[in-house]
Amino acid sequence: MSSEAPQQSGGKFSFLSSPYYSPQGQLMSEASPHQTHWHKAMAYGSLGDLENSVYTMASPAPLSKANTSFCLDLFKWLNDIDTAANVFFSPFSISSALAMLMLGTKGNTHTQMSEVLCFTETKTPKQAEIRKDSPMQSQMQTRLQMQTQYQQSSRLPQYLLKCLKPQESKDDVHAGFSQLLSALNTPDAQYSLSIANRLYGEQSYQFVKDFLEETRKHYQAELESVDFRTSLEEVRVNINSWVQEQTQGKIKDLLAEDALDNGTILVLINAIYFKGNWDKRFEMDSTVDAEFRINKDETKPVKMMRQKSTFSFATIPEVNCQILEMPYEGKDLSMLIFLPNEIEDDNTGLERLEKELTYEKFVEWTRPDLMGQTEVEVRLPRFKMEETYNLNDVLKGMGMVDAFDVSKSDFSGLSPANDLVLSKVVHKAFVEVNEEGTEAAAATAVIVTERSIMIPVTFNADHPFLFFIRHNTNKAVLFAGRFCFPE
Repeated sequence: MSSEAPQQSGGKFSFLSSPYYSPQGQLMSEASPHQTHWHKAMAYGSLGDLENSVYTMASPAPLSKANTSFCLDLFKWLNDIDTAANVFFSPFSISSALAMLMLGTKGNTHTQMSEVLCFTETKTPKQAEIRKDSPMQSQMQTRLQMQTQYQQSSRLPQYLLKCLKPQESKDDVHAGFSQLLSALNTPDAQYSLSIANRLYGEQSYQFVKDFLEETRKHYQAELESVDFRTSLEEVRVNINSWVQEQTQGKIKDLLAEDALDNGTILVLINAIYFKGNWDKRFEMDSTVDAEFRINKDETKPVKMMRQKSTFSFATIPEVNCQILEMPYEGKDLSMLIFLPNEIEDDNTGLERLEKELTYEKFVEWTRPDLMGQTEVEVRLPRFKMEETYNLNDVLKGMGMVDAFDVSKSDFSGLSPANDLVLSKVVHKAFVEVNEEGTEAAAATAVIVTERSIMIPVTFNADHPFLFFIRHNTNKAVLFAGRFCFPE
């Protein structure tokens, strides 16, 4: 993907992110504000069964919904570029760094970024968008009835009303990222996950003090003053070295030689690295040579990993697809694999699934109570991917236009002179999946395999599939990908 930088007369800056995701994870996380409130209500034990029942259907935190919605939106845009290409990116890396940049925006620039990142979408799905036979229908109806019944009631504390009708604000977004970053960067976790942010600013330029304080407060991003004017290449090498160090050597040369120029004022960097072992590992001697079906007519050789064990599993007849959840050690992180039963179209076989996949369906299809514990014969290819994206055109297409326009960009919260424009958004990601684990820098009917009948089902990923690495406590999607062409 490529995009020509706009003609600019003022200063400019770039945002770059470099996630790395690897074979071998998990996370300890504090409860969301809504979850915490419900725990308090349960502890007091004075609100009755009706109030307590809402706890069981509390919706994901707005930030997690925004993260997943942005992930699926961005995935569809990347898919349109080449419907048969591999895809791998970190929606969390991109959204957290763009959110950091949002601290310096105002006006339409801020509004457009907020909408593209789905920060303005905090409402629950409309009932009209959900099938009548879905459990979500009755849950939503109960929520609406309770919200109306208790709106004026003194029995229901205000913090519980907020759980029924969560409110999002600018501060909520950044505070949410701050809490999530703290939860993800857990030093005693059974996986290796590190997330780091850094600002590289032109030493002769004056930045708004509040912007620097807020990025430090919420994103632990320190500003390093550099000389873009006379030491451009030295700065580029320095930035690449920092990224390479943060990703354990997996993301190299994030910035190409022509990525910066003497007009660069600020570079924002986000680096994320994950390595986690499978909770149930594949045996090396079970791996065999196999053919991976790229489409109906072509195949390529792969190393096919094999094991039979009990996993969370579901079948989605609406899109003729299977979903398998493979947890990492500690079970705080999982890989969710969406595999069509067959290649039905003339391309990768993913067309129907990709078209139908929305936030609401993603949540519904992966509900823990609908994914039964099933004995599964798993066949999964060993694979490795490295993808680089210039996201300028994609973000513009999604609606983030003014930030790149020299005549419309409003970064007055970052620059006292308001003379900056966003010139480039670069994202680079790496993933490796093997026998040990992984390394990386509208509801619908769901048929669940009968839990009491342990007849093994087959999950044979010998054709294109989608995969997501998700934090199970707060539902944040850290990585997303499509594997359809072995390298």
